[in-house]
Amino acid sequence: MLNYIIRRLLIMPIILLGVSLLLFSIISLMKPIDRAKAMFTTDIPNRLRDWEGLIEKFGLDDPVYLQYWHWLVGIEDPDTGDIRGGILRGNLGYSWSGRSSVADVIKRRGPASAELVLWSAFPIIGFGIWMGVKAAVHHNKLIDHILRFSAIAGWSIPAFVIGFLLIMYFSSRLHWFSPGRLTLEVGQIVQSEGFVNYTKMHTIDALLNLRLDVFLDALRHLVLPVITLSVTSWAFLLRMTRFSMLETLNQEYITTARAKGLHEDTIVRRHALPNALIPVITVGGLALVGLFNGVVITEVIFNYPGLGSFLAESAIALDLVSVAGVTLFFSVILVVANLVVDILYMIIDPRIRLD
Repeated sequence: MLNYIIRRLLIMPIILLGVSLLLFSIISLMKPIDRAKAMFTTDIPNRLRDWEGLIEKFGLDDPVYLQYWHWLVGIEDPDTGDIRGGILRGNLGYSWSGRSSVADVIKRRGPASAELVLWSAFPIIGFGIWMGVKAAVHHNKLIDHILRFSAIAGWSIPAFVIGFLLIMYFSSRLHWFSPGRLTLEVGQIVQSEGFVNYTKMHTIDALLNLRLDVFLDALRHLVLPVITLSVTSWAFLLRMTRFSMLETLNQEYITTARAKGLHEDTIVRRHALPNALIPVITVGGLALVGLFNGVVITEVIFNYPGLGSFLAESAIALDLVSVAGVTLFFSVILVVANLVVDILYMIIDPRIRLD
């Protein structure tokens, strides 16, 4: 297992290197002066003849491989001696759409997306696995047909259609839920000095500050986005759990357990479910990480101020540096999560030898 982890850790930089090459090729489509503004300095001269000196100063007329190296590790400013840029130093560039560095935007808006994904995990894991088991245990019965139809519908309907339907009915018509992240009054409480933002996730910080009103308001604003974001993954996990459970229930050791007279609930809970969940956990872990891919549409629909809506705003404004920075951040999360899921898979099922 240790050898496998070491190999994966050695492969991770190669994968991220490939991602960075792709993103740099996109950034290279920008004009040299625009790249200078976004990656190295915000102090741009007004006169056109001074631009050439700035381009030469930051090596933006160098060969492509040197420009890529400067983007990775930064370049020394000959005037001040400071190192400018360098994504390996945590400098992802300046976001003109966010009016701050890309790293600051990620720190500011990342917790909102993380909170949305965190709350979306509960219905995906809880309802997806539970309903999948129910469908398998009641194979070809009415409840199985209903759950199968629900899973197919949830998998087939695009997330933006579900989001629009929810916001039209529950927000516009019934006025039960509101778009955004907090109401104006509660937002003022969160921004006040008496409220400590430990994690910048409002539901968690509200509990830590013992503010039930803030918690309920934040949770009410999360209901519709969570449903929209989790439906597709919930439907997929339901189908995956049902398939895995049906396959496990047809194994010989399950038949032997039934022949011994064990109660069906005991067979399902103690013998079938633990083995059926092994592939489900692997797929479910990747599905949860994949939720970050769906936050863009969900956050735009519900005016939710997270990284997904920022990514959309940056794309509309043609802010390629911001798009590249956030994409690289998501790529790191995905690569690390893949490694964690593979390690958990081996821990859960000792029969698997990843070495």
